[in-house]
Amino acid sequence: MTQLFKLAYRNLWRNKTRSFLSMLAVAGGVALLLLMVSVLEGEMRGALNNTIRLQSGHLQIRPASYEEGKVSLKWEDLIADPNQLVDKVKSLPQVVEATPRLNASAILSIRDESKGVQIIGVDPASTANQPYRQGMIAGDFIQADDREGILIGNILADKLNLKVNDKVNLLATTSNGDVDEQLFTVRGIFTTRTPGFDEFNVLMPLAKAQTFTATENHASAIFVMLQENEQADAVAQALKSNNYQIATWRDQNQFVVQFEDYANAFFVVLYLIVLGITATVVTNTLVMAVFERTREIGILAAIGMKGRGIMAQFLMEAALLATGGVILGLILGGAAVYYYTVNGIYIGNYGITGVLFEDRIYAYLTVDNMINLAVVAYIVTLVASLYPARLAARMEPVEALHEQ
Repeated sequence: MTQLFKLAYRNLWRNKTRSFLSMLAVAGGVALLLLMVSVLEGEMRGALNNTIRLQSGHLQIRPASYEEGKVSLKWEDLIADPNQLVDKVKSLPQVVEATPRLNASAILSIRDESKGVQIIGVDPASTANQPYRQGMIAGDFIQADDREGILIGNILADKLNLKVNDKVNLLATTSNGDVDEQLFTVRGIFTTRTPGFDEFNVLMPLAKAQTFTATENHASAIFVMLQENEQADAVAQALKSNNYQIATWRDQNQFVVQFEDYANAFFVVLYLIVLGITATVVTNTLVMAVFERTREIGILAAIGMKGRGIMAQFLMEAALLATGGVILGLILGGAAVYYYTVNGIYIGNYGITGVLFEDRIYAYLTVDNMINLAVVAYIVTLVASLYPARLAARMEPVEALHEQ
């Protein structure tokens, strides 16, 4: 084996430029795919995490009559005395936070401009509001006893040219079907770095939201955060009741999961295309080496080296190209992934309905992805070398010796 390694190394060193370019082709393919899979992983993780922390929670407990996509303030579509249910949920060890929330559709207007928004009534003291507290860029967070204050996202503020302490009108339909309009003050402006959320949501204290919509002591849902995503099914089973619907983050984010599946399927196709191009370069390099060394191969065969020995020599050369290319590719790709993990890729106000993308996509590299890519690239390179290796092994000694 040592002798085979030395011969392969010597043969590759004969044409340093061609060998280096072949190795660079393998490295480029590995680096490109490593970056792509990390960006895709980061994009999907970011979208799912945003949806969980801003919109769905790990669990939501809803009225039995709840209909997906419908915002209803009818008494039968709300949870009565939500704090009693919150206390029950908080008694479970997996639960980090449980808090009632009230959702209502409204129209926000100022001067001659108006925009459809969603009012989210929140308990200001709840730790589930950390994404908004941490994202405050102007003003102060709302207080539980505030009867005139609201928080708005920075995208909404920019579009309507709103600032802290500006007055806006909110018009909403109440639980009894009437339309109520009140004047509110912008207490603060927040950003979640998720344009799809920051443009359409207005936060106000739960008590005020209940008074505004005539839904006293009722909530649309109980928003539940757990220690781990994987605990959702067990907690949902423990809280199972005929009086409520319990939706896990998977139930609420089926589109995100399906979108990730489609994205992964597309990536597999791209994966094969890039590695196919890389394999073609390696095959071409070794085929050229076979024809350049025809006489040498003939001599080896004439002195007794069997076809499998000649084949093994070319496979060892491919293994050296693959090893160097994969290692170099992991280094180059790792450096690119690190850069985009820290700085991200700015995509601006890009969104898909049902998916909360941030304005930047941050790469996320997993050990499994790195190992799988390295192994697949290595195998593809070796498979690509089978044709030239067999070509060399099948050469007839007499014919090979007569080649110039």
